Amino acid sequence: MPTMRTGFTTVAVATLLVGATAAVAAQSDTSTGGHASTVTGIKHLHTQVDLPAGIWTSTPLEVTLPRAGTYELDADVRGRLSGVPPINTFITARLWNVTSGTAVPESERLVNQIIDSNTGDAETGSNQTAPISELIKVKKPTKIRLQAQRTDATGTATVGQIYSDVNGFTSLRFQRVSH
Repeated sequence: MPTMRTGFTTVAVATLLVGATAAVAAQSDTSTGGHASTVTGIKHLHTQVDLPAGIWTSTPLEVTLPRAGTYELDADVRGRLSGVPPINTFITARLWNVTSGTAVPESERLVNQIIDSNTGDAETGSNQTAPISELIKVKKPTKIRLQAQRTDATGTATVGQIYSDVNGFTSLRFQRVSH
């Protein structure tokens, strides 16, 4: 049966453990914080970009990663499509490393798709926004650009665009996360 003395010991040990845990947490918070400078930026597309079928098209939306390091890249890409059925058309977007002349690996995303097999001549359309999030490690200042492509699997889109306006902006953001 516990005595008053073992009860005090238990409370003292618990208090010591809580204090030690708080000290470790405080140390890890301060050690990861101050010495790495934050490098971040965001750009917005302020126009519409028409997409011809089957061709990767560069948009004017780009950012420059200012120095070597590992960066998080995040984009919100708004795609606008319309066409007359029967139609199956879609927009794919990717991040393009202008400096190396290569796509950022695995950055391709399906942005928007319309599939309508109904007969008739009533046009159908869609607006959708898709995110792209990737990590990239660079050894020098690097320019990243948004590219997109329209694919007409059935029929032909009458409108295929990367879109941006006050109802939804296409954007590209970066943040340096390590050296």
